[in-house]
Amino acid sequence: MPEPVSPQPASPFRTPDDAARALARGLLARPHAALATLDATGAPAISRIALGRAPGGRLLTLISDLAAHAQALERDPRCALLLGEPGERGDPLTHPRLSLSCTAEPLEREEGLRAAWLADHPKAKLYVDFADFRFTAFRVTAASLNGGFGKAYHLTAEDLGLPA
Repeated sequence: MPEPVSPQPASPFRTPDDAARALARGLLARPHAALATLDATGAPAISRIALGRAPGGRLLTLISDLAAHAQALERDPRCALLLGEPGERGDPLTHPRLSLSCTAEPLEREEGLRAAWLADHPKAKLYVDFADFRFTAFRVTAASLNGGFGKAYHLTAEDLGLPA
């Protein structure tokens, strides 16, 4: 007699809909994120970065070469971003958050990047032209939205309105 086959558990992820896409895109509009990298020993490290958009819509940050995460991305461009903050009240796990698996790509300095960055981050005018600061873009390879209890989605760059 053959062994019984166990049914596959139902996926906890919902099919992305317009509301999920809008929520994720709203989180992407925030001016900062947590950046996870791998340090020189291969251990995970995390820091907060400013986040914006390059002309053409790519996710963008401005990083000092002196930062540990800049050195980590140079060694290994695989990284992750977390967007979303808990509200002042309630359980932090009920507030929406977006996790992005990414590949970091250094960008050549150009005036369009500088202008776009300063439009959203005017205080960066103090340091944007320092020689140790460089623009880095993030290519999203996978995305997961937790929109609150029971509202989990796998999303694509297209769902997020990002270039592939």
